[in-house]
Parts: sequence; structure tokens; C-alpha cells
Amino acid sequence: MIRCVARELVEWSGMDVQRLVDLLVERALDEMSNYYYFTLLRTHLVGVEGEALRRVVDDAREEDRNHFEALVPRIYELGGRLPATLCGKMEGLGALRNLPAEADVSQILAVLLKAAEESVWAYTELCSATSGKDNRTYNLILAILHEEIAHQVRLLEFLGRGASEGVMRTRNISPFVAPYLRSSHSTVLESASQTA
Repeated sequence: MIRCVARELVEWSGMDVQRLVDLLVERALDEMSNYYYFTLLRTHLVGVEGEALRRVVDDAREEDRNHFEALVPRIYELGGRLPATLCGKMEGLGALRNLPAEADVSQILAVLLKAAEESVWAYTELCSATSGKDNRTYNLILAILHEEIAHQVRLLEFLGRGASEGVMRTRNISPFVAPYLRSSHSTVLESASQTA
């Protein structure tokens, strides 16, 4: 059996690593679920107000995909695995699953705010659980938490002031998570080039 040193170190710190892995897998599936629902949501966002909200949704959508991509390497580093199939795994994940079939911008905004709130709470709990015990996971989760809070702030700005310039950002997607994406992508690319 191959040793998983990353897992052993986290166990040594006193954490229940299997529980941590389960939570990370749950968050990764939630991020993928949010990406899926954000993609569907775009079809409902019409008109001037809908078009402005679509820009916020597009940023959140891309960042949620990046969060998924950043979580996966850590799950595997800890000896975990993603489920082989998503059948039944994404049902019930996240507030976005309650998106009405025919929704106006105010209904969509309420669902988005609930989803952002759920994510902020989930990542805050993970930060608390890993603080001082698993620095690598903690730093990753903290980076994701920064971006989830930014999603919530942009939605609240939109709700309070309409489509203000404060809501929109430059196309700097995942400013906090980007270092984790580069390292995981470069590792994959290096592995591929070595086997070629």
C-alpha cells in the first residue's frame, strides 16, 4: 500500500481526515452544481436589469468552476476520490436547485443571495475546522471564502443600487484562487510532458 503522507500529517494534527475529505467532496460537488445552475440561469436573465445581473452571474459561474478545479487536487492529495458518477449526487445541493422555471430578476436574485449565503457559511465552517491543523487546506478554503464573500457583496450591491459600477469588475476571475489553479494546472502539464 502506498503511503499518503499528506493524509498522515493531517491525521497527526488530530483531524478526522475522512470527514474533512467528505466535506471537501461535498463542496466540490456543490461548486459544480452551482456552475450547472448558473449556466441554466443565464437563459432567464433578459432585459436591461437581467443583462446587468448576467455579468455578475457569469463571474460567479466561472469562479465556481475554478473553485471546483482547485478543490479536486486537494481531495486527491488527502487520499479522497470524487464519485465516479453524479447520478443522485447533485440533487439537493445548494440553493440554486430551487430556481423557478419562469423567474423574474427579483426571484432569481433572492435565490442567488441564498446560494451565496450557504457557500459563505460552509467555507467559514471549513476554515474554522482546518485552522491550525491543516494549513494547506485552510489556505485554499480561505481563498475560496474570499471569493464567495465577494459574490455575496456584488449581489447585495446589485439589490441595493441596481447595476452600479461597484458591482462590475474587470475580468480578473478568481483573484484569490488563481495561484491554486496555476499550480495544479502546471503539475498536470508537467506530468503529461514527462510521460510523452
